[in-house]
Amino acid sequence: MRGGNGRRRLTRRVSSTRSGAAHRWAGARGRRGKGVGGGDPLDRLTTRGRLAWLNSAASRIGTTLDLERTAQELAQFTVPGFADGAAVDILESVLRGDEGARWTGTGLPTMRATALSAVEELATLEPTPVGETFVRDEEHHETLLHRYCLRQGRPVLVSRMGDDDFLRVAPTASAATKMRAAGVHSYLAVPLIARGLLIGTVDFVRGPGSPPFSRTDQALAEQLASQAAVFLDNARLYGREREHVVSLQRTLLPRATPVTPGLRVHAEYAPSAAHHGAGGDWYDVMALPGGRTALMVGDVMGHGLPAAATMGRLRAVARTLMTLDMAPERVLARLDLATRDLEDEQVATFLCAVHDPADSTCTMALAGHLPPLLLDGRGSAEFVDVPIGAPLGAGVIPYDPVRLTVPDGGSLVMYTDGLIKSRQADLSEQLELLRSVARDLPPDALHGGGLVEYAPAGEARFDEAVLLTATSAEGFRDDLCVWPLPQDGRAASAARHLVREQLVAWDLEELADVCELVVSELVGNALRYGNGPGALRLLRGDRLLVEVSDTGPDLPQIQHADLSDEGGRGLQLVNMLCRRWGSCRTATGKVVWAEQNMPS
Repeated sequence: MRGGNGRRRLTRRVSSTRSGAAHRWAGARGRRGKGVGGGDPLDRLTTRGRLAWLNSAASRIGTTLDLERTAQELAQFTVPGFADGAAVDILESVLRGDEGARWTGTGLPTMRATALSAVEELATLEPTPVGETFVRDEEHHETLLHRYCLRQGRPVLVSRMGDDDFLRVAPTASAATKMRAAGVHSYLAVPLIARGLLIGTVDFVRGPGSPPFSRTDQALAEQLASQAAVFLDNARLYGREREHVVSLQRTLLPRATPVTPGLRVHAEYAPSAAHHGAGGDWYDVMALPGGRTALMVGDVMGHGLPAAATMGRLRAVARTLMTLDMAPERVLARLDLATRDLEDEQVATFLCAVHDPADSTCTMALAGHLPPLLLDGRGSAEFVDVPIGAPLGAGVIPYDPVRLTVPDGGSLVMYTDGLIKSRQADLSEQLELLRSVARDLPPDALHGGGLVEYAPAGEARFDEAVLLTATSAEGFRDDLCVWPLPQDGRAASAARHLVREQLVAWDLEELADVCELVVSELVGNALRYGNGPGALRLLRGDRLLVEVSDTGPDLPQIQHADLSDEGGRGLQLVNMLCRRWGSCRTATGKVVWAEQNMPS
């Protein structure tokens, strides 16, 4: 194969992994009669004209950071100015975000047809459909393309195609027949190499009325492929980073919604299609003592890994504060201090709400966030008038809470700005559109997260979004009992009687003995240290919860009692008999609670 004749035979015998397909050939206007800017085709241009054509590629290829769109821009840029048909194939591993590499295996690598463009006269060809993966059979398709284009990173040129070349270039025998019938006579394949690593190939064909590819055309295609490969690799890197951010984001969000007495909660995270649209939006749902539920939605300013990491830290702090059962406004004040301590000086918005199933009330506070939407379940929807506090990290506190009642069947909708943001519409218009959409949605669609699909931003959403919908459940009163207790020594006896009577009604009599002992201790502590008990609450859910409130300021703690001490063992007994117990401050004093496991 040495010498000129041998080299010509080599170029005619070369095989190809012909691909790069679409469901149809499209993207060009007529024959290859016009070149750059509607002028002469490239084979008639001077060297300066060809360089101008290459320079224009930088503004027409890689306009986005979407890998598949960049591949399509490459194919369309070369048709009809350079070729009558162009196809781009990308390594399957690259499309998954992996690094490109020279193929050194014994066979051809798995590739995916990614983009295609051709003149109308070649619309009858049968390429591999876009999106389809393929591996060429080396026994049918000779290994020269494997050896030269994929393994060695060298272009392959078949200036004038013979009968055998059609079978080597086309994916099927039928496609080879149609290529021959369409008058395709010249073929060129160029590797796409970025930073020394192979990421795919681009192949070109010419048909009737076009001159065969020359060595000059080959050099020009190599220069173009070198530029385009960098754009494709940049898109791959951005795509991989976005996948990492979204993956981290989802990992930091709750994996399951806890039991929420009196509420039906649906949470949804919707990442943006934009490469920069993921990062700092989060939500959380926490079960609190007494059957209460904490609902939280936040948004860290910025995008990418830094915003996602900050989101994870703020969510951890918020969960810790809510574990202490702090009031929403106090949680926001503490979160503001924590945000100001972050090294990257991030700013975040936050909305915190606590729902109490005993009276269907919801106490909430807001830090620079969009107001929640309240639907009464009877066709009305209004934004809640919450005092707008400064964003977390701004250093402007305190925050003012608001308390409202969620009617049976009503819903509270909490969200981040990605659900409504638009570059074309005003914020007030988008909020009004959100209210209208939420009001008109059927209940099942609203509870199932349908607001993400029908939200004002819709498919044009360029930022991630979080949606949290909490609907007041009807008929929950059967599982919750609240009784006022006398302020004297009769309180313990009255509490024991009420607890046993209710447990018998619930068919939970086997829990009555332990529950009576626990409630006696809680009421005794309220009489001794809390100025007398206020109310007794009994909640039946996945666990049995008993709660006693009082007006005392001090939270109880387990103490070490000596053998000679007459007291100090009550909470030790509660700790031994119950699954867990705790206490929290309220606006009028405190609440002490204890939980028992339900019978198996």
